Amino acid sequence: MREVFQQELEEVQERLVEIADLVAVAIQRATEAFTESDVTLAEQVIADDAKIDARAQDLDELAIDILARQAPVARDLRVVVSALRISASLERMGDMAEHISQLARYRFPEKVVPKGLRPTFQEMGVLDVAMAKKLVLLLKSEDLDLATEIRDDDDKVDELHASVFDFVLGETWKGKPIDTVDATLASRYHERFADHAVSIAKKVQYLATGDWVGAAAIG
Repeated sequence: MREVFQQELEEVQERLVEIADLVAVAIQRATEAFTESDVTLAEQVIADDAKIDARAQDLDELAIDILARQAPVARDLRVVVSALRISASLERMGDMAEHISQLARYRFPEKVVPKGLRPTFQEMGVLDVAMAKKLVLLLKSEDLDLATEIRDDDDKVDELHASVFDFVLGETWKGKPIDTVDATLASRYHERFADHAVSIAKKVQYLATGDWVGAAAIG
């Protein structure tokens, strides 16, 4: 029975990595769709979000089943409970990628944001993609150096997010109301994506160390 239980815990980790992989692909495609005004790619991200949702739901059901049957304790309990919480954050990250893609689709064939903001959004996209890829590695390895890198990347995204608001509220801003709405929404989606990545990094640190105080210090 113990061997079966360990196999189930390994399956939980494998499923988390699978979902994180899907999220990394989603944000990479969403960023490209947003930057290049690629409606075909945007629609692919939107359609594929259902796969992320389904994988997350399946993982939740597995974790709940393990809790009911195995009554895990100590680290094993942390693994299962953390998986439930990480799954929820990954699902939300998929939603953020979908929202970014929806903006690209709605504004097609035009680009979503004015020229002056495009370099900022390109940088935010690069950072979000990098964070998503680091999450995949973090979930595979529990290498806590990656958790620190994710936190640092999030700080950069926060700075860019603030700069978008400064730009659209500045006296030189000549954008239309719809441009202001699109820019602030897109910036918020990128920022929330990064926030969820940090949240997952905290949970992995807690899983690895059993120290929630130390994990809470991330971010």
